[in-house]
Amino acid sequence: MSNYFSIGKLVSAHGLQGEILVKHSLGKRSTLKGVEAVFLEERKNSFIPYFVREVKAKGPDQFYLKLEGIDTKEAAQKLLPGQLYLQEADFKEQAASSSPLALLGYTVEDARHGTLGVVEEVIEMPMQVLVKVQIKGKEALLPINDQSLVKMDKKSQVVHVDLPEGLVELYTG
Repeated sequence: MSNYFSIGKLVSAHGLQGEILVKHSLGKRSTLKGVEAVFLEERKNSFIPYFVREVKAKGPDQFYLKLEGIDTKEAAQKLLPGQLYLQEADFKEQAASSSPLALLGYTVEDARHGTLGVVEEVIEMPMQVLVKVQIKGKEALLPINDQSLVKMDKKSQVVHVDLPEGLVELYTG
């Protein structure tokens, strides 16, 4: 099974031909060049492929998406609200390396506790980014900000952090 990464939200139906306005977090203006299919999660962990007909950029973090088989405003509205996913290979191509989303799939390593887990989700907040990892089977949200980030090793896909004392213990204690 391949990994799917959320790149944004289906915001609204646009026009009468079934176009959908998407707000994305790829970190750069995008028209999903080279992407043949996007995925929508119809049920938990059940991803349905939709073939991309056309994508038109609308500003740095939005685009209009035209999907095969979605030809009316009503059909587009049935898909709302929802998250838009890409398969891992397409995601790596599309996300700007400076984008917080590029951390998906990275291993988080803490200065005191060693390897904590793999980044499953990235949540962008106004002052920081939170990454979701599983620590000993528990979901943990860890802050990645100026205080906690030591360095990012893009080559080996590791985020080195020095988390506040007691934070990891909240999840492992």
